[in-house]
Amino acid sequence: MKTHRIVCSLLVAVLAMFAAMPLSAAESEWKTLFDGNSLAGWNNGSGQPPAKNWVIKDGAMIREKGGGDVWTNERYGDFVLELEYRTEGNSGIFIRTDKPGDCVQTGLEIQVDVPARSPSKHSTGALYDAQAPTKIADKPKGEWNRVVITAKGGKLNVELNGEKIIDADLDQWTKPHQNPDGSQNKFDKALKDFSREGYIGFQDHGNVVAYRNVRLRPL
Repeated sequence: MKTHRIVCSLLVAVLAMFAAMPLSAAESEWKTLFDGNSLAGWNNGSGQPPAKNWVIKDGAMIREKGGGDVWTNERYGDFVLELEYRTEGNSGIFIRTDKPGDCVQTGLEIQVDVPARSPSKHSTGALYDAQAPTKIADKPKGEWNRVVITAKGGKLNVELNGEKIIDADLDQWTKPHQNPDGSQNKFDKALKDFSREGYIGFQDHGNVVAYRNVRLRPL
């Protein structure tokens, strides 16, 4: 019994020591963008609080009716962005958006939608209108999906539910309205000339969509 008590005491001491150790740099640098309790840190694109139709339920921010897009108060450049979404239709994750009022022409959008039959430049995970995902990796409608977006300089990577689906080099987009594969896009300037830092936003495209566990690590 005495030996058992000594071992238990040592184990408790070791666990306490690990608990007191500081987090590693990678872990400690994560910043929570949405804490599941309030929309503090977000606005409607003009500096005002998000529309009341963006509600919080069960730790998620949910666009239930027409509420407009929501945007971070702060701008971000190189980062890893992690989040989960669940959607009943079209939405999107905007990154590095210079002007929220002109988000399509001043920011990059990672498409959010229900699963498509085949990958396209408008299916879930696409760099919208610029590069299709390599595969359909989203879960059936109504289920939660996990997205990891890594932006560093001109490099942009997207993982969806553990599958790497976008590996883009924005410097390859050298002409307005044209993708590297020769197809046309809607952008008035080449993606290589888009801002390398800006706001992060969630799109209101007329459908019910929910986002949760939103956090970012600067690079």
